[in-house]
Amino acid sequence: MMDLTLKEHDRLVKRLNASQGIKNVQAVIDQLQSVRDAIAAVPEEAAVTLAKHHSPVKSSVDAINESLKETHSGLNKYNKALDKLFKDRPLPSTKHDALFKKKHLTNRAIAMHLLREGQFSVAATFLSAITEKRATMEGGFSPRTTEQAANLLDIDEVPSTEIRKQFAAMYYILHELKENRNLLPAITWSRENREALAARGSNLEFELCRLQYVWLYHNKSLEPTNQPGNWKAAMEYARQEFADLGPRYQAEIQRLLGAMAFIPNLQGSPYAAIFNNSSAWEEVSQSFTGEFCSLLGLSADSPLYIAATAGAVALPTLLKLQTIMKAKRTEWTSENELPVEIPLPPAYLFHSIFVCPVSKEQATDENPPMMMPCGHVIAEESLKRLSKGNRFKCPYCPNESHFKDARKIFL
Repeated sequence: MMDLTLKEHDRLVKRLNASQGIKNVQAVIDQLQSVRDAIAAVPEEAAVTLAKHHSPVKSSVDAINESLKETHSGLNKYNKALDKLFKDRPLPSTKHDALFKKKHLTNRAIAMHLLREGQFSVAATFLSAITEKRATMEGGFSPRTTEQAANLLDIDEVPSTEIRKQFAAMYYILHELKENRNLLPAITWSRENREALAARGSNLEFELCRLQYVWLYHNKSLEPTNQPGNWKAAMEYARQEFADLGPRYQAEIQRLLGAMAFIPNLQGSPYAAIFNNSSAWEEVSQSFTGEFCSLLGLSADSPLYIAATAGAVALPTLLKLQTIMKAKRTEWTSENELPVEIPLPPAYLFHSIFVCPVSKEQATDENPPMMMPCGHVIAEESLKRLSKGNRFKCPYCPNESHFKDARKIFL
Protein backbone atom coordinates (compact mmCIF):
# COMPACT_ATOMS: atom_id res chain seq x y z
CA MET A 1 0.00 0.00 0.00
CA MET A 2 2.84 2.38 0.83
CA ASP A 3 4.53 1.62 -2.52
CA LEU A 4 1.34 2.58 -4.37
CA THR A 5 1.16 5.88 -2.48
CA LEU A 6 4.80 6.70 -3.25
CA LYS A 7 4.23 5.81 -6.89
CA GLU A 8 1.27 8.19 -7.15
CA HIS A 9 3.27 10.89 -5.36
CA ASP A 10 6.16 10.59 -7.83
CA ARG A 11 3.74 10.61 -10.72
CA LEU A 12 2.08 13.77 -9.41
CA VAL A 13 5.44 15.51 -8.97
CA LYS A 14 6.43 14.61 -12.53
CA ARG A 15 3.15 15.97 -13.85
CA LEU A 16 3.59 19.22 -11.97
CA ASN A 17 7.17 19.61 -13.17
CA ALA A 18 6.21 18.86 -16.77
CA SER A 19 3.08 21.01 -16.66
CA GLN A 20 2.75 23.86 -19.14
CA GLY A 21 0.39 25.71 -16.81
CA ILE A 22 2.91 28.30 -15.62
CA LYS A 23 4.10 28.97 -19.17
CA ASN A 24 0.50 29.35 -20.36
CA VAL A 25 -0.29 31.78 -17.52
CA GLN A 26 2.77 33.84 -18.40
CA ALA A 27 1.69 33.83 -22.06
CA VAL A 28 -1.72 35.29 -21.11
CA ILE A 29 -0.03 37.96 -18.95
CA ASP A 30 2.27 38.93 -21.83
CA GLN A 31 -0.66 39.12 -24.28
CA LEU A 32 -2.73 41.30 -21.94
CA GLN A 33 0.21 43.62 -21.39
CA SER A 34 0.69 43.96 -25.14
CA VAL A 35 -3.03 44.77 -25.54
CA ARG A 36 -2.79 47.41 -22.81
CA ASP A 37 0.27 48.98 -24.44
CA ALA A 38 -1.40 48.99 -27.86
CA ILE A 39 -4.55 50.68 -26.52
CA ALA A 40 -2.48 53.24 -24.62
CA ALA A 41 -0.57 54.07 -27.82
CA VAL A 42 -3.68 54.34 -30.07
CA PRO A 43 -6.78 54.84 -27.89
CA GLU A 44 -9.13 55.39 -30.85
CA GLU A 45 -8.50 51.85 -32.10
CA ALA A 46 -9.23 50.18 -28.75
CA ALA A 47 -12.22 48.20 -30.07
CA VAL A 48 -10.25 46.86 -33.02
CA THR A 49 -7.30 45.92 -30.79
CA LEU A 50 -9.52 44.05 -28.33
CA ALA A 51 -11.25 42.15 -31.11
CA LYS A 52 -7.91 41.26 -32.66
CA HIS A 53 -6.52 39.77 -29.44
CA HIS A 54 -9.70 38.13 -28.18
CA SER A 55 -9.07 34.80 -29.87
CA PRO A 56 -5.39 34.38 -28.87
CA VAL A 57 -6.14 35.24 -25.23
CA LYS A 58 -9.07 32.81 -25.17
CA SER A 59 -6.86 30.06 -26.60
CA SER A 60 -4.25 30.65 -23.90
CA VAL A 61 -6.90 30.51 -21.14
CA ASP A 62 -8.27 27.27 -22.58
CA ALA A 63 -4.74 25.82 -22.55
CA ILE A 64 -4.42 26.74 -18.87
CA ASN A 65 -7.68 25.00 -18.03
CA GLU A 66 -6.59 21.92 -19.97
CA SER A 67 -3.30 21.65 -18.08
CA LEU A 68 -5.17 22.07 -14.79
CA LYS A 69 -7.38 19.09 -15.63
CA GLU A 70 -4.34 16.83 -15.82
CA THR A 71 -2.99 18.24 -12.56
CA HIS A 72 -6.34 17.75 -10.80
CA SER A 73 -6.50 14.18 -12.10
CA GLY A 74 -3.09 13.36 -10.63
CA LEU A 75 -4.00 15.06 -7.36
CA ASN A 76 -7.22 13.07 -7.04
CA LYS A 77 -5.38 9.78 -7.60
CA TYR A 78 -2.82 10.74 -4.99
CA ASN A 79 -5.57 11.64 -2.49
CA LYS A 80 -7.26 8.27 -3.07
CA ALA A 81 -3.97 6.46 -2.46
CA LEU A 82 -3.53 8.40 0.80
CA ASP A 83 -7.08 7.57 1.88
CA LYS A 84 -6.42 3.87 1.33
CA LEU A 85 -3.18 4.02 3.30
CA PHE A 86 -4.55 6.12 6.15
CA LYS A 87 -8.08 4.90 6.64
CA ASP A 88 -10.49 7.20 8.42
CA ARG A 89 -10.39 5.84 11.93
CA PRO A 90 -10.97 7.71 15.19
CA LEU A 91 -7.84 8.62 17.10
CA PRO A 92 -7.34 7.37 20.67
CA SER A 93 -9.27 9.35 23.25
CA THR A 94 -7.54 12.11 25.20
CA LYS A 95 -9.60 11.26 28.26
CA HIS A 96 -6.58 9.89 30.13
CA ASP A 97 -4.07 12.35 28.64
CA ALA A 98 -1.93 13.73 31.49
CA LEU A 99 -1.35 16.98 29.58
CA PHE A 100 -4.99 17.53 28.61
CA LYS A 101 -5.52 20.01 31.46
CA LYS A 102 -2.00 21.46 31.28
CA LYS A 103 -2.05 23.29 27.99
CA HIS A 104 0.60 25.74 29.17
CA LEU A 105 3.13 22.88 29.16
CA THR A 106 2.22 21.99 25.58
CA ASN A 107 2.46 25.65 24.56
CA ARG A 108 5.84 25.90 26.23
CA ALA A 109 7.12 22.79 24.40
CA ILE A 110 5.97 24.23 21.05
CA ALA A 111 7.58 27.61 21.70
CA MET A 112 10.84 26.01 22.88
CA HIS A 113 10.93 23.78 19.79
CA LEU A 114 10.51 26.78 17.50
CA LEU A 115 13.36 28.58 19.27
CA ARG A 116 15.60 25.51 19.01
CA GLU A 117 14.94 25.39 15.26
CA GLY A 118 15.80 29.05 14.81
CA GLN A 119 12.20 30.01 13.99
CA PHE A 120 12.32 33.10 16.19
CA SER A 121 9.66 35.16 14.38
CA VAL A 122 7.27 32.17 14.36
CA ALA A 123 7.88 31.65 18.10
CA ALA A 124 7.16 35.33 18.77
CA THR A 125 3.92 35.13 16.76
CA PHE A 126 2.91 31.96 18.60
CA LEU A 127 3.49 33.53 22.02
CA SER A 128 1.63 36.65 20.91
CA ALA A 129 -1.35 34.51 19.87
CA ILE A 130 -1.34 32.84 23.30
CA THR A 131 -1.39 36.25 24.96
CA GLU A 132 -4.31 37.41 22.82
CA LYS A 133 -6.28 34.22 23.51
CA ARG A 134 -5.76 34.53 27.26
CA ALA A 135 -6.72 38.19 27.12
CA THR A 136 -9.95 37.32 25.30
CA MET A 137 -10.80 34.66 27.87
CA GLU A 138 -10.06 37.05 30.74
CA GLY A 139 -11.95 39.96 29.21
CA GLY A 140 -9.09 42.08 27.89
CA PHE A 141 -5.35 42.52 28.31
CA SER A 142 -4.02 42.74 31.82
CA PRO A 143 -0.56 42.80 33.43
CA ARG A 144 -1.18 39.28 34.67
CA THR A 145 -2.01 38.00 31.16
CA THR A 146 1.07 39.58 29.62
CA GLU A 147 3.28 38.36 32.46
CA GLN A 148 2.05 34.79 32.11
CA ALA A 149 2.94 34.71 28.41
CA ALA A 150 6.28 36.43 29.03
CA ASN A 151 7.21 33.91 31.73
CA LEU A 152 6.15 30.87 29.70
CA LEU A 153 9.76 30.19 28.66
CA ASP A 154 11.36 30.89 32.04
CA ILE A 155 13.77 28.18 33.22
CA ASP A 156 14.58 28.28 36.94
CA GLU A 157 16.18 31.70 37.40
CA VAL A 158 16.80 32.33 33.67
CA PRO A 159 14.17 34.78 32.30
CA SER A 160 12.36 34.36 29.00
CA THR A 161 14.21 37.20 27.27
CA GLU A 162 17.56 35.62 28.13
CA ILE A 163 16.37 32.22 26.86
CA ARG A 164 15.58 33.75 23.47
CA LYS A 165 19.00 35.39 23.31
CA GLN A 166 20.69 32.13 24.21
CA PHE A 167 18.89 30.16 21.52
CA ALA A 168 19.65 32.87 18.97
CA ALA A 169 23.33 32.51 19.87
CA MET A 170 23.10 28.71 19.62
CA TYR A 171 21.42 28.87 16.22
CA TYR A 172 24.07 31.28 14.91
CA ILE A 173 26.93 29.05 16.10
CA LEU A 174 25.29 25.93 14.61
CA HIS A 175 24.77 27.76 11.32
CA GLU A 176 28.46 28.68 11.24
CA LEU A 177 29.43 25.08 12.04
CA LYS A 178 27.20 23.32 9.54
CA GLU A 179 26.97 25.80 6.68
CA ASN A 180 30.25 27.73 6.77
CA ARG A 181 32.56 25.18 8.42
CA ASN A 182 33.51 27.92 10.87
CA LEU A 183 34.56 26.58 14.27
CA LEU A 184 35.69 29.85 15.82
CA PRO A 185 32.30 30.98 17.31
CA ALA A 186 31.84 27.55 18.92
CA ILE A 187 35.39 27.57 20.30
CA THR A 188 34.88 31.07 21.71
CA TRP A 189 31.64 29.97 23.42
CA SER A 190 33.28 26.87 24.89
CA ARG A 191 36.07 29.00 26.40
CA GLU A 192 33.64 31.51 27.83
CA ASN A 193 31.88 28.61 29.56
CA ARG A 194 35.02 26.58 30.33
CA GLU A 195 34.38 26.27 34.07
CA ALA A 196 30.76 25.13 33.67
CA LEU A 197 31.75 22.61 30.99
CA ALA A 198 34.64 21.32 33.10
CA ALA A 199 32.24 20.79 36.03
CA ARG A 200 30.20 18.56 33.74
CA GLY A 201 33.30 16.67 32.59
CA SER A 202 32.73 17.90 29.04
CA ASN A 203 35.34 17.46 26.28
CA LEU A 204 33.68 19.95 23.93
CA GLU A 205 36.47 22.54 23.83
CA PHE A 206 39.09 19.92 22.96
CA GLU A 207 36.83 18.31 20.34
CA LEU A 208 36.37 21.69 18.65
CA CYS A 209 40.09 22.55 18.77
CA ARG A 210 41.04 19.09 17.48
CA LEU A 211 38.71 19.50 14.51
CA GLN A 212 40.11 22.97 13.84
CA TYR A 213 43.62 21.46 13.83
CA VAL A 214 42.54 18.80 11.31
CA TRP A 215 40.62 21.42 9.30
CA LEU A 216 43.72 23.60 8.97
CA TYR A 217 45.89 20.63 8.02
CA HIS A 218 43.54 19.76 5.16
CA ASN A 219 43.61 23.32 3.85
CA LYS A 220 40.03 23.70 5.13
CA SER A 221 38.83 20.55 3.38
CA LEU A 222 38.21 17.16 4.96
CA GLU A 223 38.41 15.40 1.61
CA PRO A 224 41.13 12.69 1.76
CA THR A 225 44.22 13.53 -0.28
CA ASN A 226 47.52 11.85 -1.03
CA GLN A 227 49.29 15.20 -1.05
CA PRO A 228 51.00 16.50 2.11
CA GLY A 229 48.65 18.87 3.96
CA ASN A 230 49.19 22.32 5.37
CA TRP A 231 51.09 21.01 8.40
CA LYS A 232 52.64 24.40 9.13
CA ALA A 233 49.22 26.00 9.72
CA ALA A 234 48.16 23.07 11.89
CA MET A 235 51.35 23.16 13.97
CA GLU A 236 51.14 26.92 14.43
CA TYR A 237 47.58 26.53 15.68
CA ALA A 238 48.70 23.78 18.07
CA ARG A 239 51.43 26.02 19.54
CA GLN A 240 48.95 28.83 20.17
CA GLU A 241 45.89 26.95 21.35
CA PHE A 242 46.84 23.58 22.84
CA ALA A 243 48.85 24.98 25.77
CA ASP A 244 45.81 25.41 28.04
CA LEU A 245 44.49 21.97 27.10
CA GLY A 246 47.80 20.16 27.60
CA PRO A 247 47.44 18.98 31.22
CA ARG A 248 44.10 17.29 30.62
CA TYR A 249 44.54 16.06 27.05
CA GLN A 250 48.27 15.43 26.89
CA ALA A 251 47.99 11.97 25.32
CA GLU A 252 45.49 13.11 22.66
CA ILE A 253 47.57 16.16 21.77
CA GLN A 254 50.69 14.01 21.45
CA ARG A 255 48.83 11.82 18.97
CA LEU A 256 47.80 14.84 16.91
CA LEU A 257 51.34 16.20 16.82
CA GLY A 258 52.92 12.79 16.26
CA ALA A 259 50.72 12.23 13.23
CA MET A 260 52.69 14.91 11.38
CA ALA A 261 55.60 12.46 11.15
CA PHE A 262 53.43 10.36 8.81
CA ILE A 263 52.57 13.20 6.42
CA PRO A 264 53.85 11.39 3.27
CA ASN A 265 51.39 8.56 3.94
CA LEU A 266 48.93 9.82 6.56
CA GLN A 267 46.11 7.72 5.13
CA GLY A 268 48.06 4.53 5.76
CA SER A 269 49.10 5.56 9.27
CA PRO A 270 47.46 4.72 12.63
CA TYR A 271 46.09 8.30 12.66
CA ALA A 272 44.09 8.05 9.43
CA ALA A 273 40.74 7.88 11.25
CA ILE A 274 41.41 11.20 13.02
CA PHE A 275 42.19 13.08 9.81
CA ASN A 276 39.60 11.45 7.51
CA ASN A 277 36.44 11.36 9.63
CA SER A 278 33.60 12.36 7.26
CA SER A 279 31.09 12.63 10.14
CA ALA A 280 33.30 14.89 12.28
CA TRP A 281 31.25 18.03 11.68
CA GLU A 282 27.95 16.39 12.47
CA GLU A 283 29.38 14.81 15.63
CA VAL A 284 30.82 18.07 16.94
CA SER A 285 27.55 19.90 16.13
CA GLN A 286 25.56 17.37 18.16
CA SER A 287 28.07 17.59 21.00
CA PHE A 288 27.85 21.39 21.01
CA THR A 289 24.03 21.34 20.99
CA GLY A 290 23.95 18.88 23.88
CA GLU A 291 26.35 20.91 26.03
CA PHE A 292 24.68 24.23 25.20
CA CYS A 293 21.24 22.95 26.19
CA SER A 294 22.63 21.23 29.29
CA LEU A 295 23.99 24.51 30.61
CA LEU A 296 20.47 25.92 30.23
CA GLY A 297 19.03 22.97 32.12
CA LEU A 298 17.43 21.51 28.99
CA SER A 299 17.69 18.19 27.17
CA ALA A 300 19.84 18.00 24.05
CA ASP A 301 16.87 16.99 21.87
CA SER A 302 13.61 18.87 21.59
CA PRO A 303 11.00 17.19 23.84
CA LEU A 304 8.33 18.05 21.28
CA TYR A 305 10.26 16.29 18.52
CA ILE A 306 10.80 13.22 20.70
CA ALA A 307 7.14 13.11 21.75
CA ALA A 308 5.86 13.58 18.19
CA THR A 309 8.20 10.92 16.80
CA ALA A 310 7.38 8.46 19.56
CA GLY A 311 3.68 9.16 19.02
CA ALA A 312 3.96 8.53 15.29
CA VAL A 313 5.66 5.19 15.99
CA ALA A 314 3.14 4.20 18.65
CA LEU A 315 -0.04 5.37 16.91
CA PRO A 316 -0.55 2.35 14.58
CA THR A 317 -0.25 -0.03 17.55
CA LEU A 318 -2.70 2.03 19.61
CA LEU A 319 -5.20 2.20 16.74
CA LYS A 320 -4.99 -1.57 16.27
CA LEU A 321 -5.45 -2.06 20.01
CA GLN A 322 -8.51 0.19 19.96
CA THR A 323 -10.04 -1.82 17.10
CA ILE A 324 -9.45 -5.13 18.91
CA MET A 325 -10.88 -3.80 22.17
CA LYS A 326 -13.97 -2.54 20.36
CA ALA A 327 -14.48 -5.88 18.63
CA LYS A 328 -14.10 -7.81 21.90
CA ARG A 329 -16.12 -5.22 23.82
CA THR A 330 -13.41 -4.78 26.42
CA GLU A 331 -12.18 -1.61 28.09
CA TRP A 332 -8.80 -0.17 28.83
CA THR A 333 -8.59 -0.58 32.58
CA SER A 334 -4.89 0.26 33.14
CA GLU A 335 -4.15 3.65 34.64
CA ASN A 336 -0.99 5.55 33.64
CA GLU A 337 0.24 2.44 31.85
CA LEU A 338 -0.19 1.05 28.34
CA PRO A 339 -1.71 -2.44 28.11
CA VAL A 340 0.71 -3.39 25.31
CA GLU A 341 4.40 -2.79 24.66
CA ILE A 342 5.21 -0.11 22.09
CA PRO A 343 8.30 -0.94 19.97
CA LEU A 344 10.11 2.41 20.23
CA PRO A 345 13.71 2.94 19.05
CA PRO A 346 16.35 2.46 21.79
CA ALA A 347 17.05 6.20 21.98
CA TYR A 348 13.40 6.80 22.90
CA LEU A 349 13.22 4.34 25.78
CA PHE A 350 12.99 6.04 29.17
CA HIS A 351 12.52 4.55 32.62
CA SER A 352 10.98 6.56 35.43
CA ILE A 353 12.35 4.44 38.31
CA PHE A 354 15.45 5.69 40.13
CA VAL A 355 16.85 4.19 43.32
CA CYS A 356 19.03 6.56 45.33
CA PRO A 357 22.51 5.01 45.76
CA VAL A 358 22.81 6.69 49.19
CA SER A 359 19.47 5.96 50.86
CA LYS A 360 18.62 2.91 48.68
CA GLU A 361 15.09 4.31 48.38
CA GLN A 362 13.10 4.71 45.17
CA ALA A 363 12.66 8.31 44.04
CA THR A 364 9.17 9.82 43.97
CA ASP A 365 7.61 13.11 42.89
CA GLU A 366 8.12 14.40 46.43
CA ASN A 367 11.70 13.05 46.56
CA PRO A 368 12.99 13.40 42.97
CA PRO A 369 16.47 12.54 41.70
CA MET A 370 18.89 15.49 41.76
CA MET A 371 22.08 15.83 39.74
CA MET A 372 25.06 17.57 41.29
CA PRO A 373 27.48 19.67 39.16
CA CYS A 374 29.90 16.74 39.04
CA GLY A 375 27.25 14.66 37.25
CA HIS A 376 26.42 12.20 40.05
CA VAL A 377 22.76 11.73 40.97
CA ILE A 378 21.15 11.11 44.35
CA ALA A 379 17.66 11.67 45.79
CA GLU A 380 16.67 15.11 47.06
CA GLU A 381 16.26 13.98 50.67
CA SER A 382 19.75 12.46 50.65
CA LEU A 383 21.05 15.69 49.16
CA LYS A 384 19.49 17.71 52.00
CA ARG A 385 20.93 15.43 54.63
CA LEU A 386 24.41 15.72 53.13
CA SER A 387 24.35 19.47 52.59
CA LYS A 388 22.61 20.73 55.75
CA GLY A 389 22.57 24.15 54.10
CA ASN A 390 26.35 24.21 53.55
CA ARG A 391 28.82 23.11 50.91
CA PHE A 392 29.40 19.36 50.93
CA LYS A 393 31.52 16.75 49.23
CA CYS A 394 29.95 14.40 46.70
CA PRO A 395 29.80 10.86 48.15
CA TYR A 396 31.26 9.44 44.93
CA CYS A 397 33.97 11.93 43.90
CA PRO A 398 36.13 14.71 45.42
CA ASN A 399 34.03 17.57 43.98
CA GLU A 400 32.27 19.90 46.38
CA SER A 401 29.03 21.78 45.72
CA HIS A 402 26.03 23.45 47.35
CA PHE A 403 22.42 22.29 47.45
CA LYS A 404 21.34 25.18 45.22
CA ASP A 405 23.78 24.00 42.51
CA ALA A 406 21.94 20.68 42.07
CA ARG A 407 19.39 20.19 39.29
CA LYS A 408 16.23 18.14 39.30
CA ILE A 409 16.35 15.56 36.54
CA PHE A 410 13.64 13.60 34.75
CA LEU A 411 14.40 10.00 33.83
